[in-house]
Amino acid sequence: MMRCLAILLSMWMAMALPAAAQTVARDDDAKNGPWLAGAYSFSDELGGFTIRSVSGLGTKKDPIFIVQELNSASPVTMIIRATRTIKPFAFAGDIANGVIHLRIRTLNASQLPWLEFEFELQEILRKPSVYGDGLSFDQRRTDSSVIVSDRFKQYDDRFEPYDRLIYYDGYVDPLDFAEFSFMITDFTPQPEFYLLQDPRIPAS
Repeated sequence: MMRCLAILLSMWMAMALPAAAQTVARDDDAKNGPWLAGAYSFSDELGGFTIRSVSGLGTKKDPIFIVQELNSASPVTMIIRATRTIKPFAFAGDIANGVIHLRIRTLNASQLPWLEFEFELQEILRKPSVYGDGLSFDQRRTDSSVIVSDRFKQYDDRFEPYDRLIYYDGYVDPLDFAEFSFMITDFTPQPEFYLLQDPRIPAS
């Protein structure tokens, strides 16, 4: 099972990454250290999933493209850190400006199908972001067209009393892949915040 998974993942990685993908850096001195792209770093250090690659700037034309593997159907949390000076509303991709476009491609490495997939933003670890903190999935609705998935036909964005984005009306089988695109806005930019990812499985 694990050998087949490794072979499948290596073949998929070769096809998933664009030929002209931006070179990424990683802090190899730290276990599960951060991946660097654009003005941000992305870390799987809290466990439960593995980031395989990161590329892009974070703009709409060049979103940050994260390839990852979820090892179970339990919630996992990605740490996102600003790596350059925060200056609100500056050029996206050059410095952390409060707007970041993400494209996340996820391998379902669990043994269960996913019927929904939820993302939740947190400024404080394990505490959902609230409407008034400025961190959201574009709560001002400046460009809702960027919220898409290749496996789920619909989504529900909830800004009260927390910031959650739920994809539904679809499924992801074990050893299959799902892709999600969305925009995060933070109009009071923070040097560090968290992205909770929660695959939903069938009720027993």
